Amino acid sequence: MKSTLVHPQATNHGMHHHHHQADADQKLQVITNNDVVITAPLGLDEDSSSSDDRQYKAPNLLRRILSLVKNIRPGTSLISFQLPPEFNIPKSMLQIYGETVCCVNKEMIGKCNEGKDPIERFLNVLAWNLSTFRSLPFGVAPYNPILGETHHISRGSLNVLLEQVSHHPPVSALHATDDKNRVEIIGCHYSVPKFVGNGVDTQVLGTRELKLLNNGENYVMNHPRLVIRFLPVPSVLWSGNVSVLCEQSGLEARLTFGGGFFLGSNSRSVRGKIILRPSNKTLYEISGRWDGVVSAKDVSNGSMRVVYDAKEVLSGLKTPTLEDPQGLWGTDSILVWRKVNEGIVKGRWDEAREAKTEVEEKERALVRERNEKGESVSPKHFSISHTIENGWHCLPLQKSVSLAPLIVPI
Repeated sequence: MKSTLVHPQATNHGMHHHHHQADADQKLQVITNNDVVITAPLGLDEDSSSSDDRQYKAPNLLRRILSLVKNIRPGTSLISFQLPPEFNIPKSMLQIYGETVCCVNKEMIGKCNEGKDPIERFLNVLAWNLSTFRSLPFGVAPYNPILGETHHISRGSLNVLLEQVSHHPPVSALHATDDKNRVEIIGCHYSVPKFVGNGVDTQVLGTRELKLLNNGENYVMNHPRLVIRFLPVPSVLWSGNVSVLCEQSGLEARLTFGGGFFLGSNSRSVRGKIILRPSNKTLYEISGRWDGVVSAKDVSNGSMRVVYDAKEVLSGLKTPTLEDPQGLWGTDSILVWRKVNEGIVKGRWDEAREAKTEVEEKERALVRERNEKGESVSPKHFSISHTIENGWHCLPLQKSVSLAPLIVPI
């Protein structure tokens, strides 16, 4: 993961992306208090384990993790567990969610509307959904966003806005619009991490909906679980069942991601089928790896086609650039966590710890103040509802998302 350090007043000419460790080190030495840190998106393992990534990690990572969890009982929820910054990457979870939607090397969203018939469009949506599953580096995690934190990012005609709409549980809402390609995405994520002895098993609740406005089709999809395995081989894997459903066409993909706590299963595999409801007749069999190639076999004639190629879409992703510093909101992740980010990329862990404590203390003080006054906070950009049976739902208040100050280069 490469980092770019951008002065908020910088012009585009000042925004160079450094691909060599020497350049990065040289750049890291000239940080001033006015800089913001913007790091490269998470893509495939080969990118995230590059030499530039090592500067974020404290030494003896596995040993430190095991000492961190040694007093935690299996089955314990880790929702309010505070990680020291040595275990953080310089990014908030909101940034990760934003990156999965708009940091790609190939136009994925616009292509969804282009399919000439429902099955073509469905396969394009399935490919987009697969592109949102990235390799996360072992042993480090993004920050838990604070209540009201936002992240606003654009790529081409796609504009993406995220807001942390709840702190307990930690719920992130997402709204993305592409007015040119007539696509809208509405999403809601909340994670429930549990310590399970040999690692952490995180259920990712909530759904996201991709709307193809030209075709009047809505695709609803859920999330697999995220499994962090400590031993015998430290790894971060996607696991469990995922459904992608289009009510209008009756098409549904039922997929199983192979990673789990058991040895022997192909940990990166994706298998499943596309069926037509209500008859549940199988049209395609799906197989492959979410970090490699995923293919579909047409059961009527046995022909195979590649649906998704992760290397084509996710290799060597470009780092977003801050094009309009004046347009940044004070609630944006890159400003909320700015000082912590600086401490991490410089390897100054005391400074990072102090800055992180400051952000968290400020958050706790606001909560106390609100509780004393009996106030509750409404999200700025979403209306939210939640029930025990149906979970959380977040609907955007605006019809479309505006162009962001942070741009993903094409």
